[in-house]
Amino acid sequence: MKDLIAKRYVKALLEGRDLESATAIYNDLKTISSAFKEEKFISIISSSEVTNSSKIEFVTSFVENCTSDLKNLISLLGDKKRIDLIPEIVKELEGQVSRMNNTYTGVVYTNNKLTAKYISSIEEQFSKKFDVKLSLSQNVCDYDGIKVDIDSLGVEISFSKERLKSQMINHILKAV
Repeated sequence: MKDLIAKRYVKALLEGRDLESATAIYNDLKTISSAFKEEKFISIISSSEVTNSSKIEFVTSFVENCTSDLKNLISLLGDKKRIDLIPEIVKELEGQVSRMNNTYTGVVYTNNKLTAKYISSIEEQFSKKFDVKLSLSQNVCDYDGIKVDIDSLGVEISFSKERLKSQMINHILKAV
């Protein structure tokens, strides 16, 4: 539900903006969003003892040169008691700015560390395939295979050893 509300705010925020101003607002909101990782910050924002105007002033204090557009957005969120939507707004805004810039990020999941050359070759192939600028990071985890996830493009490609094994068994059983 929060993501649907965040999409409306982002749509209104980006209407008539160019890439540079959208990126500036995104960077400022990202700075504010990082504060949501702190328990004290969340307790202040969710406290009923702190006035809305104090919350708005507190949130805008995280950005050095707060623009009037950003102040208006935060004031609107504060008046509607939706300051807690800022992380969702940042996530949606990141996707929209990526689309405007045609630059996307993704993650490669694997159980072994891959070389930088291999990661860059994957980036290059996917960049050509989707005609975008792509930046991949690596997440070494317990995934038995390799999976490339480009969430903002809606692309997930995976190769699992376990899945290949089960498909081979099924194929052999059907042949017999």
